[in-house]
Amino acid sequence: MRKVIAGVVVMLSLSCSKNDEVGRMWYIIDDNLNVSVTDWIGGFADYPEGVEEDWGFSVTHAHLPAPLDTTKKAIRISGSNHSDDLFMYLTKKVRLAEPNRLYHGKFEIRFATNAAEGSVGVGGSPAHSVYMGVGLATQEPKKVLDPVSGDYRMNISKINQSQNGEDMKVIGDVSNGKSEPVYTLVTRTGEFTGKTDSQGNLWIIVGTDSGFEAVTTLYYTRIKVELNAITE
Repeated sequence: MRKVIAGVVVMLSLSCSKNDEVGRMWYIIDDNLNVSVTDWIGGFADYPEGVEEDWGFSVTHAHLPAPLDTTKKAIRISGSNHSDDLFMYLTKKVRLAEPNRLYHGKFEIRFATNAAEGSVGVGGSPAHSVYMGVGLATQEPKKVLDPVSGDYRMNISKINQSQNGEDMKVIGDVSNGKSEPVYTLVTRTGEFTGKTDSQGNLWIIVGTDSGFEAVTTLYYTRIKVELNAITE
């Protein structure tokens, strides 16, 4: 039976990427998420405290939906956006060669989406008002509670719908490229530069920021990031 985990940041364990080797100046993280969830952590932000269950937040290692190959698995992340600004993300820590070093990342993100091209919905399009971004952060990305507003916000400068942040940039939307709302595998690519912390750690982050005020459910099947140290 599939275990549904809702309302919290979720640790997704196991790793097939060896990124703790010292002395290298380039790394390729190529995680096939059918095989395992490879240390990715899933979470949500930009929502009021206490609504996690009502808003249907979940992160699971689940089988792909039909008409895709239902024998294969992916990281399924789902939530209902009632704040007009829901952020859903996956993040992973990698240990790199040098502390306080800039790394340039080339991203390739493969995921399944049923958001039809040109579709319209409450507050915006389920395809074109849900923006996908990637980034590299010096600190672990996580939600923090704003004591004034009572909302959870990210502790990094993420994307804000179509706007880039200091720690992330927009690389597209979640359109399936078809006229029908059928789950389809699509790929988004992009680049970003980030800096390791004092121990040589760097956090990869992939996420969506939504202006579509209803449910978005995505299945991430592969996340590939090529990291190259920048020589100063």
